[in-house]
Amino acid sequence: MTLDELITGFRSVATASVADAVDKITGKGGFMDEAIKPRINDRKIVGPAVTILEAPSDEFVPPQHALDAIDESPAGSVICISVGGEENVAVWGGLMTAGAVANKHEGAILDGGVRDIAEIRRDYDFPVFSRSVSPGTTLGRFRTYCANEPVRIGGVIVHPGDIVVGDIDGVVVVPRLHAEAVLAMAQEIDQRELEQARLIIQAGSLRQGLAKYGRI
Repeated sequence: MTLDELITGFRSVATASVADAVDKITGKGGFMDEAIKPRINDRKIVGPAVTILEAPSDEFVPPQHALDAIDESPAGSVICISVGGEENVAVWGGLMTAGAVANKHEGAILDGGVRDIAEIRRDYDFPVFSRSVSPGTTLGRFRTYCANEPVRIGGVIVHPGDIVVGDIDGVVVVPRLHAEAVLAMAQEIDQRELEQARLIIQAGSLRQGLAKYGRI
């Protein structure tokens, strides 16, 4: 299955079903903790991860790896920045958003803060999921150290090329190796839940629907 086919498939299934499928296929959770949430809009994002690692530094240097990744990554990428859960600085703002929009990226996932929210909403409506909101800069506090290496965001390890699925329910990381199997199972879960919901409505009984399908 091509990347485009996977992305199209994941757009059509519930994010919760993707989380359940990752649990079953990989044997471990792929959903980020609830602090990583949408800050700009409720749009669903699906795309391959491009990863950036930031770490503490007192150097006044731009986040070069992140800037390069925005300009050099394929259209449709999800820019994923790890800063160790630091909540008091913003690793993303208006100018980076402008670059991401210019390069047709899908969204940004941040284990840190975002700023310039009013500008991003007004001018770009670009999906950003972050741990926090902060006006503070990383300059003199953090710097980027590498790109496209595994990083931890929201308690989940994200590898370059993993499929990131995010919406108002949260963010799920699908390991690229298991993406086809996860998608197939998520589609099955969606279909089964649709049938189960219909039975519950028709029968007028939640218990009856649960008894037949053994799922909640």
